Amino acid sequence: MTASARRFGPRKSLGQHFLHDTRVVQRIIDAADLSPEDTVVEIGPGRGVLTRRLVQQAGRVIAVELDSQLCEELPPPTGISGDAREVDLSGLAYGEAGRNPAGYKVVGNLPYYAANPIIRRTLESEEPPTLALFMVQREVAESMTAVPGNMRLLSVATQFYAEARVVCSVPPSAFRPPPKVRSSVVRLDVRAEPAVAVDDASGFFEVVRAGFSAPRKQLHNSLSHGLRVGTALGSAVLERAGIDGRRRPATLGLEEWAAVYQSWVELREGAECGGG
Repeated sequence: MTASARRFGPRKSLGQHFLHDTRVVQRIIDAADLSPEDTVVEIGPGRGVLTRRLVQQAGRVIAVELDSQLCEELPPPTGISGDAREVDLSGLAYGEAGRNPAGYKVVGNLPYYAANPIIRRTLESEEPPTLALFMVQREVAESMTAVPGNMRLLSVATQFYAEARVVCSVPPSAFRPPPKVRSSVVRLDVRAEPAVAVDDASGFFEVVRAGFSAPRKQLHNSLSHGLRVGTALGSAVLERAGIDGRRRPATLGLEEWAAVYQSWVELREGAECGGG
């Protein structure tokens, strides 16, 4: 194997599937609504097929690539070697100049094994982007855009922070090597404020995670299990929130989860005061 082949060949350990279909690239560019004033952070540029189009359309592009060898081949000065699960995306976007009132955008072809944490980290940032476009496995896209009846933890986490819609479906043939699953491009328009008003986002998600701890069980059981409380208290939380405890976690919308969280806060505070 030549040095060039080693450099450009996909690394299975990193879940690399390089996008090469120019039609898909164009769909992503169109959906990003780019202008010369935009700063874009690209995650997982691979061989730079999309990167080169971003550079043509946006004012500034910073590409975060885990594979340092691929990073060397990106058009200068875009390439940054790093793990998108750990880097400060807003820090990369703003650099030494500080915060840009226009914000920044994120575009990424996400490795399947790291998609969820990258999505969560992007949206939960203290300085999130105004818009994000992610290439993800189709099932992940379905979760991100789900409606009550098919909700998952990722659905709540995504829609709490952003409006999500599928831009296009992407066949395996659009990549080299082709993955074994279909992909989708999802556009996230990040909200100025969360979709529901809660006093503590981390506390809210603790309750949501508890509710999804046993997603196939009825909610009064899964919530009690996740919060590590007795079923009587779990049922009381749901009753106070006006939620039928026999429902499944997947059926609740964001407003209902906010009601469950608020009920939990009030009942927990009451129990603590009563016990004090």
